[in-house]
Amino acid sequence: MAKRVFLVVLDSFGLGGAPDESAFGDEGSNTLAAVLSDSDEAFPGLSKMGLFDIDGLDDERIIKWKKAQKSIPAPIGSYGRIRELSSGKDSTIGHWEMAGVYSSTPLPTYPNGFPEEILEKIRYASGRGIVCNKPYSGTDVIRDYGKHHMETGDLIVYTSADSVLQIAAHEDIVPLDELYEICEKCRAFMTGKHGVGRVIARPFTGSPEEGFTRTPNRHDYTVPAPSATMLDILKDEGLDVISIGKIKDLFASRGLTEMTATSDNTDGIQRLRDMLSCDFHGLCYVNLVDFDMKYGHRNDIPGYANAMHEFDNALSEIIPLIEKDDLLIITADHGCDPSTPSTDHSRECVPVLMYGDGYNVPHNLGEIAGFGFIASVVYSALLSRNLPGSVKRIPHRSVSTNIFSYVDMTNLKKTATTKDITDLVDTAIGNHAASVCVQPCFVRDAAVRADGRLNICTVIGFPNGYQTTAVKKYEALDAISNGASEIDMVININFIKSRRFEEAATEIAVLADAVHAKGAILKVIIETCDLTDTEKKMLCNIVTVQGADFIKTSTGFGSAGATIDDVKLMRHYTGATVEVKAAGGIRTQEDAKAMLEAGATRIGASNLS
Repeated sequence: MAKRVFLVVLDSFGLGGAPDESAFGDEGSNTLAAVLSDSDEAFPGLSKMGLFDIDGLDDERIIKWKKAQKSIPAPIGSYGRIRELSSGKDSTIGHWEMAGVYSSTPLPTYPNGFPEEILEKIRYASGRGIVCNKPYSGTDVIRDYGKHHMETGDLIVYTSADSVLQIAAHEDIVPLDELYEICEKCRAFMTGKHGVGRVIARPFTGSPEEGFTRTPNRHDYTVPAPSATMLDILKDEGLDVISIGKIKDLFASRGLTEMTATSDNTDGIQRLRDMLSCDFHGLCYVNLVDFDMKYGHRNDIPGYANAMHEFDNALSEIIPLIEKDDLLIITADHGCDPSTPSTDHSRECVPVLMYGDGYNVPHNLGEIAGFGFIASVVYSALLSRNLPGSVKRIPHRSVSTNIFSYVDMTNLKKTATTKDITDLVDTAIGNHAASVCVQPCFVRDAAVRADGRLNICTVIGFPNGYQTTAVKKYEALDAISNGASEIDMVININFIKSRRFEEAATEIAVLADAVHAKGAILKVIIETCDLTDTEKKMLCNIVTVQGADFIKTSTGFGSAGATIDDVKLMRHYTGATVEVKAAGGIRTQEDAKAMLEAGATRIGASNLS
C-alpha cells in the first residue's frame, strides 16, 4: 500500500496508433515520432521508465531513432500504452477518463463560430461588443484583432478545434478582475448542449506597434465532471489531493485539498521536485501543459523536443527520490502531433510508465483499453489494505537433542513423484523437522498432506538463478498461494560476475518485500562454489541490508556443496538479523552438527542418516 502517488501528465504526449484515429481525422498522427524526428539525442530517463520498450512503436521515425542509439537503458518498472475510450480528444475528456469518468458524448465544438444566442448572452454579461467569433490560433488572434480591441473595447471571442470558449482581452483595456468575472458568467450559461469543456480567460499585453503577448494570467473555467472522479473519492477518504498546474482548472477545483498554479513546465517540474520532499498521504496530480500549449498546437517540433529533454533530465533526479512507499506514474491525456498540418489535438494512444510501490520490477503491460486504468492503479495503491498474509508459518523451535529439528528435509529430484513427496512430509512430521523443501509443482500436495503440521519450503529461480526478477517474484507469490511459507531463492550469479551488484541487491529487496507481505520468509541461495571470498562477503552484506531472513550456501546442484569455512565466513559477515542455512553434500548427522557448530541454524539435506 503506497503512501504517496505522483501522477504526472505530459499534456499531449501521444504515441500514435489509436484504433479509431480515422474517425477523428488523425490517420498516421504520432506525437512521439514527430519529436524523435528532430534529433538522435538520447532520453535516458524516459528510457529507464520503459517508454521505448512499449509495444507498437513501429513508426519509421521511432525505429530510426532507436537504431541511432548506442544503448537504451532497460526498464525499471511497468510500461505500456493506453487507448482512450471516451468520445473526445481534448484535455478535459482525457483527464476525466483518467480519473474514472467515461464520456460517451463529445463536448460541443464550434467550427463555424458560436451561434447568435450565445453571442447575445456574452454581450449582456459583459456590457461589451464582440469581435472575431471564429476558430483561431491564440497568438494569431491577438495579432489580427488586438488593435481593434484596444480601439473599441470589444472582446475577442474565439474558439479552436477543442471544446472551448476563449475570451482574449488586453489587461489595460479589460482589467483581470473584470475579465475573470465575464468568464465566470459565461461558464454559468454555457451548459446543456452548449456545455463546452472550458471557458478560458486569455489576457494579453503589448501594443499594435511592438506586438502583443499573452500573459501567464490565463484562467480556465471547466465544466464540472458529470459524476464523482478519482479526486472526489480520494478526498472523501480523507487523503491529500494536491494539484500542480492546470489540474485544478480541468476539474473545476473539485476534489482537491491543495492547488498550486504554474507558469510553465520548468515551474511545474520544480513544484514536483518540491513535493517529493513533502510529507503527505495521497495523490499529487501534475499537468505539464507546455508540451501541448506552446509546442504541439504551434507545430514546434524543436520546442517540443527541448521540453521532452527538460523533463527527461529532471527524471534523473526524480527517480532516486522515489521512496519505498511512493508510486510514480507518467502518462498523457491525448496527442498533438506537431508534424501534421493541423494544429489541433490528435487521437492517439498514450504511454503509461510506472515505478515504485507495487511496480518495481520490469513488466510490459501491453495495450490497455481505457484511461480509467490510471484511476484503478491509484485506488489500488492508496486505498487497498494490507490484509493478513495468505500463509501462516508454524512456530518452530529447534531442539539441540534432535538434529532433524534444524533440517529442511529435501527432495528436489527431477524424477520425484507425488508419493515421494507425501512420504517425505510424513517422515518430516514424525521427525519434527524444520520444514520440507520440495519443487514448486509439489507445494500444494505437500501443504495438503502436512495440514498445518509442518512448514513447506520451495525453491525459486532454481537452480541457476538467471530468471528475471519479475519471473522470480511471480513464482514466489504463486508458491505462497499454494501453501509455501519459506522461499529459497537463487541469486542471479550472472549479475554478480558482471559486477551488477545494485541489480542483484534490488532483486533480493523485491523478493523480500513480496514474501514478507504474505507472511513467509526468504532464504537467499548464493551458490558459494561459484564465488570468490570477496563476492561472498559482499553478498553477506547485500543480503543483510536488503532484508532477507537467511543466506544459504548452495543449491545442491552446483560443483560443490556447503563447507565449514563458508559457513563460518557467512556467519561472520552477515548481520544479526540474518541466519545461515548450510546445504549441499550434508549426508550424516555428524556433518550437520559440524555445520551448526560453525554457525548455521538451518540445514538442507535430502538423505540425512
